[in-house]
Amino acid sequence: MGDRGTSNYSDMTDFILVGFRVRPELHILLFLLFLLVYAMILLGNVGMMVIIITDPQLNTPMYFFLGNLSFIDLVYSSVIAPKAMSNFWSERKSISYEGCVTQLFLFALFIVTEGFLLAVMAYDRFIAICNPLLYTVQMSTRLCAQLVAGSYFFGCISSILQTSMTFTLSFCASRAIDHFYCDTRPLQRLSCSDLFILRMVSFTLSGLITLPTIIVIVISYLYIVSTVLKIPSTEGRKKAFSTCSSHLGVVSVLYGAVFFMYLTPDTFPELSKVASLCYTLLTPMLNPLIYSLRNKDVKEALNKLLEKKSTIL
Repeated sequence: MGDRGTSNYSDMTDFILVGFRVRPELHILLFLLFLLVYAMILLGNVGMMVIIITDPQLNTPMYFFLGNLSFIDLVYSSVIAPKAMSNFWSERKSISYEGCVTQLFLFALFIVTEGFLLAVMAYDRFIAICNPLLYTVQMSTRLCAQLVAGSYFFGCISSILQTSMTFTLSFCASRAIDHFYCDTRPLQRLSCSDLFILRMVSFTLSGLITLPTIIVIVISYLYIVSTVLKIPSTEGRKKAFSTCSSHLGVVSVLYGAVFFMYLTPDTFPELSKVASLCYTLLTPMLNPLIYSLRNKDVKEALNKLLEKKSTIL
């Protein structure tokens, strides 16, 4: 590899985030778009957490999981958006080696954690609809905490493996990452190392993460649909389905964006960046909107909170 003029990862002090290959005058428009979306992410997810914490009626397993989902969305979007926005105004568009490691680690941790948490939320809906009399017993506070902790644990293990293997690669002379944040695939394009083992590990991890979560979600909803269709009244069926529609919307948005991203060939990096936008920024922005617009309890809690504030003022 020496004849290719490679630079070992230990010699790297920083990388260049190329970002979107658009005309310079469009950078201001992109900055404003990112700023608007990020502001909505902050408002929506912080607002959701405040509503859940302050309203005693939302002290249930479903909203405990939803609060964690909002926290995860807030953190991993904050790992990406501020740096991407600052690069629209920077000529160098650099990110330190340590910053790149941190960005990849945190993003991988929270995006995988979200996948497991969505499976947990599907299981929660399965118990609530298929075994309502045992719901409070089976979904105890201890079990809910263990399920969330397990989601974070698997996310952390996956992230450690993915990040450590990525940054033990030897990189070529180029430091330019053709993306708007540090991600595994664009970093691999800079490497002069044999990528076979890394790709096998990545493929195995993806399978171990994606398959179990999708299986849990699909099986849970098969039982839910079967149970709901047995409810005699139309109103009862509608009410039961309404408790699941928000979760299904969130699952569809996240997994649709992720599959689109990873099914996009490396020969279309710009399309890959657009797909990345869907789950790095659009998903965290849409999740609180989906739950607030389609959830009666959240809307009522929000109205009570606004009324309380207006009374104080």
